[in-house]
Amino acid sequence: METITNFWDKYLGFGNISLNDLLFALIVFVICLIIIKIVMHIARRAFNRSKMDPRMQKFVLGGIRLLLLFLAVLIAADKLGIPVTSLVALLSVASLAISLAIQGMLSNLAGGIVILTAHPFNIGDYIEASSVAGTVYEIDLIYTKLDTPDGQRVLVPNSDLSSSKIVNYSALGKRRLSITVGASYGDSAEDVKKAMLAAVTMTGKILDDPTPIVFVDEYKDSCINYTLLCWTLFADYWDTRYALTENVKTAFDNNGIAMTYNHLNVHIVEKQ
Repeated sequence: METITNFWDKYLGFGNISLNDLLFALIVFVICLIIIKIVMHIARRAFNRSKMDPRMQKFVLGGIRLLLLFLAVLIAADKLGIPVTSLVALLSVASLAISLAIQGMLSNLAGGIVILTAHPFNIGDYIEASSVAGTVYEIDLIYTKLDTPDGQRVLVPNSDLSSSKIVNYSALGKRRLSITVGASYGDSAEDVKKAMLAAVTMTGKILDDPTPIVFVDEYKDSCINYTLLCWTLFADYWDTRYALTENVKTAFDNNGIAMTYNHLNVHIVEKQ
C-alpha cells in the first residue's frame, strides 16, 4: 500500500523540488499577488462608479479575488513542476464535497444574489412573501430579516423569497383602504353613502386623488353591504384604517343609519 508521502511524490512531484525551484516559485507567487492587488484596485474603482448594490459588490469582488488567488497557486505549482491537472482534479473533488455539504446555503446564496440584483424590495419596505409579512430590516446574502407588526424579527431564507410571490406594499408610496359595512334595508343607499363619505372627512390623512368612493357591494339576508374605497400614504395606513373604521360608526349614529347584525327569531308554539 502506498504511503501518503509516496502519493505526493508520485502524483504531485514534491520529491523532485529543489531549493532554486522553490525560491523561483515563491518569487512568481509574490509577483502574482502584486498583480492581483492591482487588478482588485482597478475592479473596486470600476464597481464604485457603478450602481451595483454594495453587498453585491463585496460578494463579486470576493469571488474575483478567490479566482485570481487560485490561478496564482496554479502558476506557482506549475513552476515547481507539480502536475497542474492533478491539483485541479484534487481541488475539484474537494469543491464538490463541500458543495454537497452546504447545498442549502448555496441555494440561499443564489437567492440573495437574485434579490440584490432584481431589487424587488429595499430596506424599510413593508412586504408579504413566503407566508410572512413585515418591514425589511436587513438584506443579507443568505437571509432577509423582517420586522413583523407584532414585534418579531423573522429571518426568511433568500431561496424562499426568490422563489415565492412578493407583495411590496411600500413600492407606490400609497395604499388603498377598503372597508365593508352592513346597513339596514330600511335606510336609503344615498344616506348610507353620504354617512360613509362623512366618515372620510372626519378621518383626515385620506388622499383626494383617487377620489373616495362608496358603492353597494352585496345584498345579504339581513343587511346591505356597502364598501368604501379610498387611498392614504403608506406610512399612515394603519392609523388611518383604525380611525376610519371608528368614524364610520360615529357617522352612522350621527345620520341615524342602522348598522345591522344577524338576528335570530324564536317562535314559541303552545300545544292546544
